[in-house]
Parts: sequence; C-alpha cells; structure tokens
Amino acid sequence: MDKKGTAAMKLLLVLQLLFLAGCSASRSREWAHHGAPMFADLSVREMKAVRDYLHGIPEMRLTEARGKSLKKNSILLMELHLPKKHEALKALDHGHAKPPRQARVIVQFGNQSQPNITEYIVSPLPTPNSHVVKTFKSNRPVRFESRPITNVEYSHIDAILEKIAAKAHKLLFETTGGFSYSNCSDRCLTFSDIAPRGLAPGERRTWIMLQKFVEGYFIHPVGFEVLINHQDLDPDRWTVEKVWYNSMYFDSVEELVEKYESGKIEKMKLPEHDDSDLYSTYIPRGHSNTPTNIHGPKLVEPQGHRYHTDNNFVEYAGWSFAYRVRSSAGLQIFDLRFNGERIAYEISLQEAIAFYAGDTPAAMQTKYIDAGWAMGTSTYELAPGLDCPEIATFVDLYHYFDTDKPVLHKNALCIFEMTLAMPLRRHFNSDFQGGYNFYGGLDNTVLVVRTTSTVYNYDYIWDVLFYLNGVVEVKMSASGYIHATFFTPNGLHYGAKVYDYVLGNLHTHLIHYKVDLDIAGQKNSFETLNLKYVNFTNPWSPKNFIVQSKLHKTEHKTERSAAFRFGKKFPRYLHFYNPNEKNKWGHQRGYRIQFNSHAHSVLPKDWREEKGISWSRYPLAVTRHKDSEATSSSIYTQNDPWEPVVSFEDYIRNNEDIVNQDLVAWVTVGFLHVPHSEDIPNTATPGNAVGFFLRPFNFFDEDPSLSSKNTVIVRPGRAGKPKVQRWTPEVVGHCVTDQPFVYDGTYSGV
Repeated sequence: MDKKGTAAMKLLLVLQLLFLAGCSASRSREWAHHGAPMFADLSVREMKAVRDYLHGIPEMRLTEARGKSLKKNSILLMELHLPKKHEALKALDHGHAKPPRQARVIVQFGNQSQPNITEYIVSPLPTPNSHVVKTFKSNRPVRFESRPITNVEYSHIDAILEKIAAKAHKLLFETTGGFSYSNCSDRCLTFSDIAPRGLAPGERRTWIMLQKFVEGYFIHPVGFEVLINHQDLDPDRWTVEKVWYNSMYFDSVEELVEKYESGKIEKMKLPEHDDSDLYSTYIPRGHSNTPTNIHGPKLVEPQGHRYHTDNNFVEYAGWSFAYRVRSSAGLQIFDLRFNGERIAYEISLQEAIAFYAGDTPAAMQTKYIDAGWAMGTSTYELAPGLDCPEIATFVDLYHYFDTDKPVLHKNALCIFEMTLAMPLRRHFNSDFQGGYNFYGGLDNTVLVVRTTSTVYNYDYIWDVLFYLNGVVEVKMSASGYIHATFFTPNGLHYGAKVYDYVLGNLHTHLIHYKVDLDIAGQKNSFETLNLKYVNFTNPWSPKNFIVQSKLHKTEHKTERSAAFRFGKKFPRYLHFYNPNEKNKWGHQRGYRIQFNSHAHSVLPKDWREEKGISWSRYPLAVTRHKDSEATSSSIYTQNDPWEPVVSFEDYIRNNEDIVNQDLVAWVTVGFLHVPHSEDIPNTATPGNAVGFFLRPFNFFDEDPSLSSKNTVIVRPGRAGKPKVQRWTPEVVGHCVTDQPFVYDGTYSGV
C-alpha cells in the first residue's frame, strides 16, 4: 500500500474512533437521563396511592395521623426507598428497564397492647399492591419510645404546660414582667423541648424550657425549666418530675410555688420588655455607612441559563446528575458524571448533630441529632435575591411526615450558575521590561444546588457546587438563632453572656456524609499520601547534604485501617483510585477528598449517647459498599441513642478487604461554636461554613476546563494595541431582571 493509502486508512480509523466515542457519549447521556427518575422523590400521586393502599388493609386499622389520641395506628413518614445499586446500574450503564419504584413507610402502632414502630417497603409505584416489613442490619426492633415527637403529642405537651403555668402563674408573671402562658394576647410564653428524652432506652422524659414568645424567642429564656414524663400514651397520666428555677431544683411545681410565695427562695425579675428594643429581631439598628437608595450587586445571566434541568436530572458544562431531598435527612446527589463518566454513584447528607454544654438542666441535656426531627422535611421556601439569586431555578418539594396528605414546600430547592468573581486560572507573563508577552485567564463559574433545613432554631444551608475543572464542593453553612439558656454565673464555663440573663451555650456541630465513589468504574482502592524528610549527599557538591520532602504512600487494605479517629494524626492526601485504569502519563486515575473542617469528637468513645453517633469518631472511614449499609443514622437515634437500630460501628467491625472493591467514603465535618455577642440576633454564615472537596487527581490527562470557551487571551499587538482572543461574545444583553420580588412563605397540603 502506498503512502496515500496508508494515510487514508489512518484517517478512516481516527474517524471511526471519534464516531464510536461520540456514540458512547450519547448513549451515556441517554442512559443517565433514562435512569434519573429512579432517584426522584415520591410524587403526590405516589404518596396518596401508598396512603390509600395501607389504609385499605383492615388488620392495620390505620387512622388519621392528626387524630387527637396517641393510642392510634397511623403513618408517620413516607419517602422513596432507593433501588439496590446493582439493579440501578443496569439501567444507568446499559439502558435496561428501571426497577419498580418503592416507598419506605414508617407506621406507628399505638393502638395495641405492645405498641411498636414498623417499617414497610410498599410497591410497585404508582399503583401499589404489596408490602413487606423492612428490617435493620442489627435486626434490633424499634422501640416505640424512640419515635419522633408528633404534632398531636406536642398539643398534649402544650396542654400540660398550661396546667403547670397556671399553678406558677404569679411566679412567671412577676419574673417576666407581665408574660403568661395562656390568656396572654401579645405577652405570651412559649417553649422549646430538649432531646434526647431521658437517660436510658425506653424512657420518654423531656426537659422543657419556657421562653418569651417574641420574634427570635430562642434567645429569650425566662429561667423556668421543667422535666415532664410523657411515656404513657394517656396524657392524663403524664407527670412532672423536676422543676428548675433560679439555679435551684424542685420536685414539683407545688414545692416551687410554696417556697416562692413564702419567701424561702430568692425571687428574680427580668428586665422590662420593650418592643422598640427587641434584640432578637432582624429590624436594622445602629448607624449604617451604606447608601440605602442604591441596590447592591446582582447576579445576572445575559443570555439565559447555561444549564439544563428535566425534573430531577441536571446537566451543566459536562456534568450530569440526579438529585432528591430525602424527607428524613436531606439533599442527595446520584449518578454524578463528568463528560459521561461516573465519578460518584451517591453523595448524600446522612446526619447533622449539635451537642451542647451548660449549667441548666436543659443545656446539659441538649444533644440534638437532627434526623430525629425529620431534618429533610424542614426545607422551607427560599427567598429570591436572599437565599438564592433571582435568576435561579426554584423547585417545589413534597413531604409526607406527621400528616394525612402530602405537604407542598414551595420553592424549597434552587439551582443556579454563578461567578465566583475569582479566576479559575490566570497568568500574567511579564517581559520584565515594562510590558508583557501574554495574559490568559478563565472565569470561574459554578453550578450550585441549594436547599436549607430549619430545624427549629438553627438554619443549615446545604450546597453542592460543580466546577468547570471536574471539582465538586459539598458545603454546609450555618445560620439561625443560637440555642440559649438562662444565664448563671457558673454558665460562663460553658459559653458566653450575650444579653441580660442570656447565655449562649457552647456546642459542636458535626455533619455526616456518605460518598459512594466510582472512580473510572466500581473497582477502587484507597491510599493516603504524606511527606517524609529525606537526607542524602548532594550529588553535585558531595561535601554537603540535601534535606527535602519525599512522598510516602500508604495503601489501606482493610476497613479498620481506613477508619481515622479524631485526635490522631490525619493524612495530608486521601486518594481514591482505580488500580486498573491509568491516565496518559501512567498514573492511576483517581480523585481525592480534601477537607474544609474544624471538627472534633463530641463525647468519649462508648459513652452512653455516643453509641448512637459512632460515625462521629471518624473524620473519614472507608467501607465496602453494601445495600444493607445504606445510611449511617436513623430517625430513631435522637430519642434512643443508647441502643441505636443503626450503628455505624457495625459497618467496620468485620474489617473487610477494601482493595479493588466498590468503596464508600463516610465523611464527618464540623466546627466548634462558642457563642459571642456578635451572634445576636443571629449566627452569620462567614466563618461558619464547613464541607469537603472532591478533586481530580490524575483522573484526566490535563485540566478539563480547557474545553471552556470563556477563556480570554491578550497578546501585544502592533502599535501597542492589544490583540484580544476570545471565544464568547463580548457584548451582553440586559443585565437586571424586571421580575418583581415575590415571596409567600406558606406550605400547605395538596
């Protein structure tokens, strides 16, 4: 064959390869889009169908969740039950039929001699006709006392507090300067309840503290706390076990009132309440140097969105993924791909805790485990221009928790692209003679998926950011009101005085994530990289020595080896890689996890409540993927952390091999918060954001953001006129949206 024929054959081969690559990319995108509905939250139609199916089973004797009795059988929670991973991958990787959709349903059976909590898997959706009991890996039954508090139970707690407050009316009225619990018009008292509810499994005893019911009542404690035993399903049999007032404990309300009125205890009186100087309100006060008649900067999209959404499927700059907001926990990302290649099967929020310290009984008992409050259902409406840019795509969410019909949360999730006002890459190449050879830069834009959880006083802002260079950032920003208790001198050991009679209690936030990585395939390994000093003779000056750093790699072969304890030295690089795939330069293709966290453990190992949060022992633990190890926590842990039905420690106890396996990284991030005066009225987000990055580490042959057409290159031209090279239009369109600000704030049944 002559040279022309050989060249033609080579060209044909290249074209065939390009065609096959294009077909493969097209199929990958098609299958990812095809599989995304597997991960979508339950629709209203599906929720109603599941509810009607279960209510139609006579032996369950289900009644309305909002019925006043606690002795009833009712649905507590309903959410999507995820398909098994190997079944989902058949649809995602081969275009096979999707497995039937299923619902996970929690039913509380209170109308029987031995009340219990039972979970069911109901299928197929949207027309269910079967159900099976769902069990936990521990095979431990769910104690009825570990169930979350419902609105009906809160109504009975409110009723007993009315009775308690009526007995102590004079004391409360005089202490607070005219506030009372009932018949109070604009000077009312309210309460916050503390968890866990007791000191041992099977208990349901809750410390409750009274507060002034004003905007931001969380930081208006009045110094009255009461321990109520509400384990019995008959509220008439509930009892008061302890009362705390003015740093003293009493065995009953009657004892407190008798000693108060007889002058046996010191009376206290809070400062007079003044609506015009309400320190917990958002109303501006103080002098501002910012002009009030000029708007601040706004985020705009001159020619519209550069991302695409189709229900729960999102595409942006080479990224594609599906998402959901799990009612019991929160935001989850599935089938995350870059340029059609999967990087992670799942990135999901598992748990958020805030463990406190203090001098009052409520403070010393506060160990919030937020999945136990159905953290995912507290995704309330996001405000355009405040919570998300006006240009964002806003998404409605539906939840079924402690309700008799699906509840709509309008505009509870947003998706938007933004510029970080920081170049992704840039370089000024000086000629060192007052000029330059070239300047090159690339704008740093990211896609953001955001939702929030307002779990009573605290507001968590959950973000997942997707960068042009193959980096993913997972972030939590904290705001909301601090959890404050009544000030006592001894309280200064546990926080700071932030207002008259108000102590901001120290606490630690920990957030737990599941990161199911599939780096260039399911078979992955894990290693850590550190540096070691080496000392050797200088080869070009033998009389001297060279001291420098050298890479030291450690392959972690078992789960226990890859479980890093807080307080121990933590590796510098955490590298997940495919031992069977290499990039162009001979390196194993991988990603690494980079922490942005100041977390530490919150309790000693195996100390009572710590057993329920055994994941909090480890900033990172790596396990083999198992469908039976789907979550690290449960909705029941809050009220039974002592004998949890889900124990993360069980996942690594068998110490399985993790070399060339399907791996899951369990990531813990967080920070210590010692409240200070600047937390009034609210905790601000700057400095209170934690999370982690997934960063490519030899996964690509070069920076994949080279494909971005937002690059600008400037070179010197003739006669001193710069020559600008760009690949996007220079002229932009309208800059500011003409849409008015719209915000409703309600959520209602549909």
